[in-house]
Amino acid sequence: MSEQESSQVAKAVKAVKPGKPESRLALVRRARRINRELSEVYPYAHPELDFENSFQLLVATVLSAQTTDLRVNQTTPALFRAYPTPEDMAAADPEALEQLIRPTGFFRAKARSLLGLSAALRDRFDGQVPGRLEDLVTLPGVGRKTANVVLGNAFGVPGVTVDTHFGRLVRRWKWTTQEDPVKVEAEVCALFPKSDWTMLSHRIIFHGRRICHARKPACGACPIAPLCPSYGEGETDPEKARKLLKYEMGGQPGQRLRPPADYPGKPAPPLEAE
Repeated sequence: MSEQESSQVAKAVKAVKPGKPESRLALVRRARRINRELSEVYPYAHPELDFENSFQLLVATVLSAQTTDLRVNQTTPALFRAYPTPEDMAAADPEALEQLIRPTGFFRAKARSLLGLSAALRDRFDGQVPGRLEDLVTLPGVGRKTANVVLGNAFGVPGVTVDTHFGRLVRRWKWTTQEDPVKVEAEVCALFPKSDWTMLSHRIIFHGRRICHARKPACGACPIAPLCPSYGEGETDPEKARKLLKYEMGGQPGQRLRPPADYPGKPAPPLEAE
């Protein structure tokens, strides 16, 4: 272990020693500092679903339930070639649609959602994805998480996306103790200006997928370890922790087949190349 790494570990250990309860002001400052640190670690943070328009993002987000963004990205090129518009998808043969999305799992339920939301877009919204949360959540298969993904990344409307990674990390950081996603969203939103919400979500999800894993977080390779009250839940040895890093942090391909130009890692392989 290098002298610099030893110093970082020592700071992290000191930072998480139990002391007096954290004040609201101290919590806000620590949360915002974590966001600033993550913005330096992941200046290229982005939604990890491939999409070209709001309809594609909506469909891809619905498909992402209970599977990886990688699997969705490997599945949607053929899907959107077959059904490029809501009108096309609403008229799809259910069995043909199911076969196209089968690799994402739960394909029968997802096909029903896609057929239903496409028909709703065609019949109630003139074939356009609405830009309001209250409209989006009326679509089959669309909840607040999906709505916030679409609003933040297709319409520029700030929103916090509470997926499993986001919820896990904000609880580890003691930003909230809530388990209910709606309550998590409300408490985290209260810590930040609205303009930060969308990028905050991307950074936290990136960090959860690459370093702060569910079962074995790479604490010893974590750049925000000194700010984390849960430091030590995972591997603290820097050398061992580095072996736990994923995607571009670990020299592996990312999840998007067509990542943004500033993404430093390798594109994901198409489905047939896996």
